[in-house]
Amino acid sequence: MVALTYLSLFTLFSTLALAAPLQSRANSGQATFYVPGIGACGKTNAPTDMIAAVSGGLFDTFPGAGANPNTNPTCTKQAKVIFKGKSVTVGIVDRCVACNQNDLDLSPSAFSQLADQSLGRIDMTWEFV
Repeated sequence: MVALTYLSLFTLFSTLALAAPLQSRANSGQATFYVPGIGACGKTNAPTDMIAAVSGGLFDTFPGAGANPNTNPTCTKQAKVIFKGKSVTVGIVDRCVACNQNDLDLSPSAFSQLADQSLGRIDMTWEFV
């Protein structure tokens, strides 16, 4: 019984330790852009929407994530993305399979607010807002 209690506390603190940094600090990664359609959050989006997809690793392990991606807690989040003094706020609506942990895949309109699409990939920072 004592071991179970320690295990439960360890699990709780581990989950909080992973979630808190992502939700309260700037994350460094790369941003690309994609043509959205129906996203993992269950909504259809257009290239003109100010949206983003987070990495599959973040999406799948975010505290509260379950079997149904439409109810993933990231689907209710917004993120502020910053590149060379420019910023854009995007809604998280999708899961990016090819992204590394702190990368974002932006809609073309959101990417264009930060840089010319001809760059294809930019180093940026972002945080949940």
